[in-house]
Amino acid sequence: MNLFNKLPGFVRSPAGLEQRIWRRLPAILLWGTLLPLGLAGLNRALAPAGSESGADAKALLLWDYTMFGVVVLHWTLVLTLALGCFIVRVMKGPAYVADAYAMPDDKAESMTP
Repeated sequence: MNLFNKLPGFVRSPAGLEQRIWRRLPAILLWGTLLPLGLAGLNRALAPAGSESGADAKALLLWDYTMFGVVVLHWTLVLTLALGCFIVRVMKGPAYVADAYAMPDDKAESMTP
């Protein structure tokens, strides 16, 4: 028994924008993660070391939290984009025939006018 019966004569749709986006998603995820974390590290490295007042420490911590929030937001956006690309790829894929469902006799007779 074959679980996946392809619909005969079905013509697949050509790949479009979703294929190009799908292939670039790993790089988009990597760069979108590294850039804010690198900016947070650069901000920490360039901060004056001698004058650690309360206001400076608070500003640095706020910047770190902001960059962490940007990274998490970026991950959710990439995940949403990946789900959209996956759905389009599945919809453009081959069509399959479902198993036939035999109608019970009493239901089939009541459905005819």
